[in-house]
Amino acid sequence: MSTAQSAAVPSEAPTLEVEPEAGMQTAATTSVEKPRKGFTPQARKATAITFAIVLVVAAIAELIGSFTIPLGGQITVTLLPMLWGLIACTIISAQRVKPMGKTIEKAANSFMEVAVLILLIRLAVTMGPSVAMLWQSGPALLLQEVGHLFGTLCLALPLALLLRMGAPTVGATFSIDRETAFAMVGDRYGTNSPQYTGVLTMYIFGTLFGTIIVGLIASVTESLHVFDPLALAMGSGIGSNSMMAAASAAVTAAHPAMQQQVLAAAATSNIITGMLGVYVGTFISLPIAEKIYNHFTGSDLHPISDEQRAALAATEDAAAKDEDKIHVPAAVALSVLAVIGVLISWVATKSVTWKTVAGYAVMLAIIFAAMGLSKLFRGKLGPMPITITLGVLLTCPISPVAGAIVDWTNNTDFVSVCTLILTVAGLTIGSKLGLLKGLGWKIIPVGTVSVAASYLLSVCVAELALGLWS
Repeated sequence: MSTAQSAAVPSEAPTLEVEPEAGMQTAATTSVEKPRKGFTPQARKATAITFAIVLVVAAIAELIGSFTIPLGGQITVTLLPMLWGLIACTIISAQRVKPMGKTIEKAANSFMEVAVLILLIRLAVTMGPSVAMLWQSGPALLLQEVGHLFGTLCLALPLALLLRMGAPTVGATFSIDRETAFAMVGDRYGTNSPQYTGVLTMYIFGTLFGTIIVGLIASVTESLHVFDPLALAMGSGIGSNSMMAAASAAVTAAHPAMQQQVLAAAATSNIITGMLGVYVGTFISLPIAEKIYNHFTGSDLHPISDEQRAALAATEDAAAKDEDKIHVPAAVALSVLAVIGVLISWVATKSVTWKTVAGYAVMLAIIFAAMGLSKLFRGKLGPMPITITLGVLLTCPISPVAGAIVDWTNNTDFVSVCTLILTVAGLTIGSKLGLLKGLGWKIIPVGTVSVAASYLLSVCVAELALGLWS
């Protein structure tokens, strides 16, 4: 890797900062002279402790269950088990009474790098059977991503730049940051990057306040009698089930006779957003957000290469104590996560069958195949888009194995998968609290604009498309 290729990360992103030129050469030399150890006893111990923490916390989160908070009328906020897992593990990783230790944090980071692939393949096998819906939905629904794209990039991102949020701006404003955003940003920049911190901050904000914001805006917008109720319903599909429910509830309350059409349009829009959003985010909105940020700040953010990942890992190992130098192989991390996933699914649904195990086995097989294909592409195409594409192709209506794969994976409870992923994410936050505190109040106006603009611009696009289509 040449020095030119190893562009430095701006000073606002200390967690990804690499020594220029000589430092990079030293890191590269270190990785050659002192290769990282394999699955050492220290790594095995850290993996076992991480397994125990994630299993216990996620199980407790599922036992606590969800809480629904009424906000008046038909608008409610639902707090799901995944939030309890995220908060609990954040506290564990950040507390100083009995520090968690660098080895466990590194193990958790290794887990998180592959955990997002489990979430993506679970989404992909849900998307495959719905491919035909894309052709039946018409332009009003297919163009929803245009509203989401411009809502965040044209309004939320400039506001974040004005408030000097730093490198987390990219992760916080390329989308409204629901579960799949962790995978997109983690794959492009790494889970230790400030961009990833931006995703995490925006996710927490959206979880706590997004439903309230969307529900209120939908209610006010409907009262203006400017938009078609179906356009308001289509705009509610912004990738979050709770936000969609809040917005569609406000519309159905005003138009009870259209309840079925409104709910159908909202649900379809949300599914399509889930299907197209990953591709749009990966190949369009995230690269555009990066270019805009670089242009206006003079920074040089760019995707982290495999060589840079290796150099950063070598640099961390060189600075760490011998007992802190650990590496958890992807195959081990994925297998451990699958075991936890089966157990958490049992806690969540009060039952587990061979199909649950088969579902996780199939998902792991697809992920391993995606990783292999990514190596064939020499890293030019990461495992994330390949994982999604394979999942969709294998479960689309023309696939001969679609029936079996869909049947098995449907037995892997989706909410418990999200709880598993965000519980792991919580263990990686402790070292990032400084960046989270640095964002402080800034995420409130930026998050509000991001969520509100995504909904309103999607409604406008739907209104225009409905008019033209009619």
